[in-house]
Amino acid sequence: MKPARLIMTLFTAVTLSVPLASTASAAPETDGHHHTLRWAAPKGFHIGSAVAGGGHHEEQPYPDPFTSDRPYRRVLAAEFSSVSPENQMKWEYIHPERNRYNFGTADAIVRFAKQNRQVVRGHTLLWHSQNPEWLEQGKFTADELRAILREHIKTVVGRYAGRIQQWDVANEIFTDSGALRTTENIWIRELGPGIVADAFRWAHQADPKAKLFFNDYNVESVNAKSDAYYALIKDLRAAGVPVHGFSAQGHLSLDYGFPDDLERNLKRFASLGLETAMTEVDVRMTLPASGVPTEAQLRQQADYYQRMLTACLNVRTCRSFTIWGFTDKYSWVPVFFQGQGAATVMWNDYTRKPAYHALRSTLAGRR
Repeated sequence: MKPARLIMTLFTAVTLSVPLASTASAAPETDGHHHTLRWAAPKGFHIGSAVAGGGHHEEQPYPDPFTSDRPYRRVLAAEFSSVSPENQMKWEYIHPERNRYNFGTADAIVRFAKQNRQVVRGHTLLWHSQNPEWLEQGKFTADELRAILREHIKTVVGRYAGRIQQWDVANEIFTDSGALRTTENIWIRELGPGIVADAFRWAHQADPKAKLFFNDYNVESVNAKSDAYYALIKDLRAAGVPVHGFSAQGHLSLDYGFPDDLERNLKRFASLGLETAMTEVDVRMTLPASGVPTEAQLRQQADYYQRMLTACLNVRTCRSFTIWGFTDKYSWVPVFFQGQGAATVMWNDYTRKPAYHALRSTLAGRR
């Protein structure tokens, strides 16, 4: 275990013994309940955010956001009707050793959601990244690996049965060219493509009520990657595999054009009888030397956010729109994209950008 993670694990163990109140007094100003995103949303439509924690946060000069930042939790509770763990349910955090699970923070997020009348998106069960060393470097037979995955899915999904609305079962299993990740993905590499169907079956057995999704980036348009998902899902559903949804992450950049066929792409997946969703929405930009976005950049960013939301709202089966963090204070973008940032809908101090207001007005217009 990395030293930073060991320290954070000990810190979290202490902080989670204190209730995570959603009505802290030391909180940023809000315009009141009737001016939030969740209030503006149409009935039955969930507007969500990732819950900051784990991953890049461990290397930053601040403690774990969810367990430590009370104003952050207040905004999270007030603004959103859905939450998705950013890293806290990924394998390296929730299953750090072969015979040990660490449910502390994941449990706290699910409790927080219940307290604040929010639904939860589970993320994620089968992925090529952020797996623990014991798994990636273990010398397991195919039968052992299969048993490990089955036990993990049954344990994690079963623990939260009835409390998680949607699960990203298989995450990012195709390359941009539409080829399966047979080298990077330990499960597909060692067990073959059929393991993906098994993962959906095991998740459905563990929680028959949860909606089970494929999830990926660069699938907003009709392209080789989204075509690969369309063909695979069509085959799986014809074979009776319980695949219920397809989601586009929505990590966009102002350096590239907007995917104008997003709505058409979502509609073709809906035509298969699937639920659809936008699950990790943010819009990054290359920042000026000052580090402060220009007015034109903020307007364009708001336009991208609004167009993604509009595309989702125009698709009958798209009932969930999740932004990948709501404040630049905790965004992953500057860590992974040098010189870029300002990707979320709020500044570091939780004041609202034009993108926030674009989302709220669009939601309110559909009530």
